[in-house]
Amino acid sequence: MQLLDGKKTSEDIKQEIAAEVQKMKANGEKVPHLAAVLVGNNGASLTYVGSKVRSCEQIGFESTLVSLPETITESELLAKIADLNEDDNLDGFIVQLPLPKHINEEKILMAIHPDKDVDGFHPTNFGKMALEMETFLPATPFGIMQLLERYKVETAGKHTVVIGRSHIVGRPMSILMSRKGYPGDSTVTLTHSRTKNIEEYTKNADIIITALGVPNYLKADMVKDGVVVIDVGITRVEDASHPKGYVITGDVDFDEVSKKSSFITPVPGGVGPMTIAMLLQNTLLARQIRARK
Repeated sequence: MQLLDGKKTSEDIKQEIAAEVQKMKANGEKVPHLAAVLVGNNGASLTYVGSKVRSCEQIGFESTLVSLPETITESELLAKIADLNEDDNLDGFIVQLPLPKHINEEKILMAIHPDKDVDGFHPTNFGKMALEMETFLPATPFGIMQLLERYKVETAGKHTVVIGRSHIVGRPMSILMSRKGYPGDSTVTLTHSRTKNIEEYTKNADIIITALGVPNYLKADMVKDGVVVIDVGITRVEDASHPKGYVITGDVDFDEVSKKSSFITPVPGGVGPMTIAMLLQNTLLARQIRARK
């Protein structure tokens, strides 16, 4: 069994991007500039945005944090997004989710210009991904593809089972794994909460990508020997014996499933760190595309 180490791989990618930024600086070119929009003060969102800003500093990007009050109206937020779309100094920006209840998330994400949508959520970018055109891939699926590629996991002709059909992970993963070329060329089955007898699919899977959000859902008796397991789930589970009072758990019963796996991602330290690295990769691409134009 080999661990797909997202922490190490994400650091490698950040170093590669930092080297690219150094070249840009040496040539007198503008360095990439990423902005993050944070509405309110949700604890988890503050942590995520803080780590994104720190990562930008670490690799030499410019970064801007746009902090807005929880009470902001939808129209005020849309006006702010219109300003960011027009700001020539910015290469890309993200709106940290979740947003307060009174704001329609879909309306906000649709308002981001596709050329600055480094999260890869806009329908224009999603469509380009499906058509195998150059675009910003959603950061978490992009990170998973990088892990498979950098660890030379064989994907061609393999049966990949994706558990979960969210627009952020499950659905894009099913498209990416079936695209032509490496890593891809897989035969993909997309399963979800309405799939009957999921274990019939998982037992025959060469690769399982689970993004369900149910702790320890995937058990050893649901997989075959030699399976590749990508665990996107991340849930806080109360644990009185732990100093923090909780543990971070994935969708996979890691201790047991890892014994049957050829490759597996840990939680934490697997897919999570890759997501931020790929957001930075998308921002670099945004800068390169803007420079070409």
